[in-house]
Amino acid sequence: MSQDDDARTAPTDPAAGPASQPPPAEYRRGPVLLRRDQIPTTTSDQGLLARGEGTAWLHADPWRVMRIQSEFVEGFGALAEVGPAVSVFGSARVRPGSPYYDDAQAVARGLVEAGYAVITGGGPGIMEAANRGAAEAGGLSVGLGIELPFEQGMNRWVDLGVNFRYFFARKTMFVKYSEGFVVLPGGFGTFDELFEALTLVQTHKVTRFPIVLLGRGYWSGLLDWLRTTVHDEGMIAAPDVDLLQVVDSPAEAVEAVVTRGAELRAEEEAAAARAAAERAAAAPADEASGW
Repeated sequence: MSQDDDARTAPTDPAAGPASQPPPAEYRRGPVLLRRDQIPTTTSDQGLLARGEGTAWLHADPWRVMRIQSEFVEGFGALAEVGPAVSVFGSARVRPGSPYYDDAQAVARGLVEAGYAVITGGGPGIMEAANRGAAEAGGLSVGLGIELPFEQGMNRWVDLGVNFRYFFARKTMFVKYSEGFVVLPGGFGTFDELFEALTLVQTHKVTRFPIVLLGRGYWSGLLDWLRTTVHDEGMIAAPDVDLLQVVDSPAEAVEAVVTRGAELRAEEEAAAARAAAERAAAAPADEASGW
């Protein structure tokens, strides 16, 4: 019997009501837990991005800035000592027993064995699978949750969880504390996370890190479109597509992260050494010129 089966058949507290009664729906807004008629119909992001009528926003938005600041402070504080970590992205709709679920577990186990913590969005599906794989392998399993009206809350395999109201604060944490990304099949949310990371690397806004797509059959259409339509129309350069690595197995995904990560670190160290040598060589000339 699996641990999930144990959880489903565990004795219930008599005070909690009949075992057949499902738990009430939950909604997390930052540190606040809401249930039943307290669940809001809008999210914090909707409130922030809505066009204000009149001047009421002048009084509300400055306080939102304080909440946003607190999310960054809490996130930085919680994640500062995580150490080397890799983010795993993918669909929340995948169920246990799916090949994608199994792949995510295997990826996380491999990353832990390679010395990484595993970071996900903390939700169900592939996120749960990756957190489970990391936890069962004895590694650090991190979840960065987000306030969504239909999300099911932090999955039970998360060891260190941080809930966010705002997407952009959460995205900053993914980028700041990850040394690579493994992206499994997913929908719009997965695409958003993928292209966010890809854009930051392509525009040199961040130090380059490996971005690995697992599942050639799922991602090949996207890559073909990038190489033909998007490139042929002059919207991207040919090397931009090479920022993505496509693999077919969890073992290949882990190897790609480890190998590419080592290559990028070596490149960065070599670039830093060259820059230091150039500064040292330029110093005597500057002194001679009186600068």
